[in-house]
Amino acid sequence: MKVTVVGAGAVGASCAEYIAIQNFASEVVIVDIKEGFAEGKAMDLMQTASLLKFDTQITGSTNDYSKTAGSDVAIITSGIPRKPGMTREELIGINAGIVKSVSEQLVKHSPDIILVVVSNPMDTMAYLAHKATGLPKNRIIGMGGALDSARFKYRLAEALECPQSDVDGMVIGGHSDTGMIPLTSIATRNSVKASEFLSADTLEEVAKATMVGGATLTGLLGTSAWYAPGAASAAIVHAIATDSKKMIPCSALLDGEYGLSDLSIGVPCIIGKGGIEKIVEIDLNDAEKEKLANSAAAVQKTNGLLEL
Repeated sequence: MKVTVVGAGAVGASCAEYIAIQNFASEVVIVDIKEGFAEGKAMDLMQTASLLKFDTQITGSTNDYSKTAGSDVAIITSGIPRKPGMTREELIGINAGIVKSVSEQLVKHSPDIILVVVSNPMDTMAYLAHKATGLPKNRIIGMGGALDSARFKYRLAEALECPQSDVDGMVIGGHSDTGMIPLTSIATRNSVKASEFLSADTLEEVAKATMVGGATLTGLLGTSAWYAPGAASAAIVHAIATDSKKMIPCSALLDGEYGLSDLSIGVPCIIGKGGIEKIVEIDLNDAEKEKLANSAAAVQKTNGLLEL
């Protein structure tokens, strides 16, 4: 498998590293607009190959998309990251132009490609990629739900005082501080509902901490996080490469599912070699349905800022 990572910053470099370490891709190409930056990151990563025992070949390119030709999957991380106090939506003006151009270049050189969109505002950028490329809806995946769910499980395990391997849970809805919906009602510890161990108030605190997980890290780091976003993106690519049919919450273009259409938003998806192979419709309680409707309205509002 050949994978392209667009953007050689912290998130992009983390994606490339995690993919290489797992040793399922034959080649990773990193592309960046800054002269020599992608080449330097690729060289640095390749000098870990003998130490970390991987055979993936990593190369870098300064804005030459011809080197991405034949890619099976591309991860789009390019754009400006959040700064403290910024919302993801505030990035739309700059990032929309970048994501549109990048998407078109990738499809030009690899018409059968699957795109994994990381750039923020992520749901709107995934929607833009659909409009810019015309790819089938299964071949554009927004990463947000995978990351948000990982952050939810981190907070659940913290509250339960147990290993993260013990917990399961997912986040649906928009990838924003107010739009994401941690499904506390179905969260579990070894198949036992988390509500058996935690009070309703504690679960609500877990949900709130999850929703501001990105903003919390931006405040601590002075910029967007990179390890977990990189790992979430790599997990999606791994599911595609291995055709694992793994269920991962992702931003998918909806066409009637959950009563929503013509927007990309986080829902549970089966991920395999075809990309999004199925959107899973789960039963939501009335409060969750209302939250999803409100989240979708907010995403639609942000989509309205696009110049399509």
